[in-house]
Amino acid sequence: MLFLKSPESLVPQDHPIRAVKALIDAALREMSGKLDEMYAAGGRASIPPEWRLKSSLLMALHSVRSERMLCEQLGYNMLLRWFVGMNMTEAPFDHSTFSKNRERLMKHEVAQEFLGQAQQAHLMSTEHFTVDGTPIDAWASLKSFQAKDEARKLRDAKKRARKDRRGGGPKGGGSNPDVSFHGETRSNQTHESKTDPEARFAREGAGKEAKLRFSAHALMENRNGLLVDFRIAEASGTAERDQALMMLVDNNPRTGQITVGADRGYDAEVI
Repeated sequence: MLFLKSPESLVPQDHPIRAVKALIDAALREMSGKLDEMYAAGGRASIPPEWRLKSSLLMALHSVRSERMLCEQLGYNMLLRWFVGMNMTEAPFDHSTFSKNRERLMKHEVAQEFLGQAQQAHLMSTEHFTVDGTPIDAWASLKSFQAKDEARKLRDAKKRARKDRRGGGPKGGGSNPDVSFHGETRSNQTHESKTDPEARFAREGAGKEAKLRFSAHALMENRNGLLVDFRIAEASGTAERDQALMMLVDNNPRTGQITVGADRGYDAEVI
C-alpha cells in the first residue's frame, strides 16, 4: 500500500507556530544572499544554515534542553520536521553540526541579521528593556589558581616551610595530588589561573563559595520577550552594570527616555 502524506498536512491550521514560520521564512528569504556565501563551492553537500537557524528557534519555543535531543525528535516529530523544512524521507542531521557550524554563523553575523529582521517587522520594543546577569563556572580547576610571578617566591617559601614542619609533601600521589589552601590568602591581584588566565576568582553572593568564574549578561526587550543582546565578560564586581550600560548604548536607537528593569544587584551609584 502506498500512502502519501506531507508533514505540513499534519499540523493544525490554527496552530500558532504557523504564524511564526511565515515570519521566519520571510526573514530567511531576505537573508538568502548572505546564507549562500556560507556554502562551499565543492565537497559534500552541507546542512542548510536555514535548518540550523530554525532548529535553534525550535529549541527556545519548545523548551528542548539539548541539541542532541532536538535531532532525535526530528526523526519522529512531524511538526518539527515541517518547521525546519525537511520532508518525510530526509534523515535528521547529527547534533555535532551545531557546534561545528556555530562559529561560521557568528562569523557571517547571521544572528544580527535575524535581529534586524525582527526590528523591521516592529516585533521589538525600543522603549522598555530588562537586563540580568549570572555567573558561569570556568572549566579551570582551583588548583590552577596559582600565585603570579611577583608573589611566587613568597608562596613557595611558605609551602616549603609547611612541608618541613609536616615532615612530607601533600597527600595523594600521581599527577593530581591533594592540595591544601588553608591559611593562604588568594585574590585576583596576586593569583591567576594557569589554564584559563581570563577566569576570575569570584563569589556568587555573600557567604557563597568563591570559584573561578565568568559572567553572562542578557538584554531583553519587554514587548515580546526577545533577546536583544548576550555577552560574556569577566566576573568583576561591576560587570553587571558595566555590561548593561554597554548593551543599552549599542542596541538602543532612541534618543529619548527609556525604561530598564533589573534586580537589586544593579542598585549601585554610578559616578
